[in-house]
Amino acid sequence: MTLHDFIFGAYPYLAGTIFLLGNWIRYDREQYTWKTDSSQLLSNKGMRVASNLFHVGIIAIFFGHMVGLLTPHSWFLAMGVSDVAHQYVAIYAGLIFGSMCFVGALMLFLRRLTNERVKAAGRTRDTFIIGWLLVTVIVGLSTTIVSYGHASHGNADVMIALTQWVQSVATLQVDPSLLAGVEPVFKLHIFLGMTVFLLFPFTRLVHVWSVPIGYLGRAYQVVRRKHVSNN
Repeated sequence: MTLHDFIFGAYPYLAGTIFLLGNWIRYDREQYTWKTDSSQLLSNKGMRVASNLFHVGIIAIFFGHMVGLLTPHSWFLAMGVSDVAHQYVAIYAGLIFGSMCFVGALMLFLRRLTNERVKAAGRTRDTFIIGWLLVTVIVGLSTTIVSYGHASHGNADVMIALTQWVQSVATLQVDPSLLAGVEPVFKLHIFLGMTVFLLFPFTRLVHVWSVPIGYLGRAYQVVRRKHVSNN
């Protein structure tokens, strides 16, 4: 087995297995570590802007990748969306939300390196995972430049190859040869992205599973002030 075949044939399932088992085991055995470990109380300066940019950007990127890569090619064509049009949508959406995520992640990363209170209370793995996500986003933004060159020449072959490879992984029929002719920057981005899932259970990212969706539909809290008589 070549390194290419391992990374794009076996590694997706290795990362996926560790992702699923790691989250399950951590939730079962270490629930007290299942938290965001927010450092906002230590320093609130610039946190609102950085956190919102990062979270909005990364959530949009995740769902954009999921819809764009897992939706069958024929569905887009049936909706009247050509391959090149699909590619341009992915490029512009990637630039917008990728830039938001990049700025937010960079601010959060620098905050952990330069703010003494946050740095003293932080953990190495927190800084590492933010740094890893930052590098992943930077490489992802780089792919949009290459993709724009393809799209400007009416060539959607790489986008189709990436889509077919992701769908082959999802259907347990992985075919590493689909990525044989894809530029290295795309392969690096894929590797970095898969590794995020591998690292996920060992970091603060697990708090994603505990997002308080129920808060959106909960009843209003009634707060009554206690009247204190001056007599």
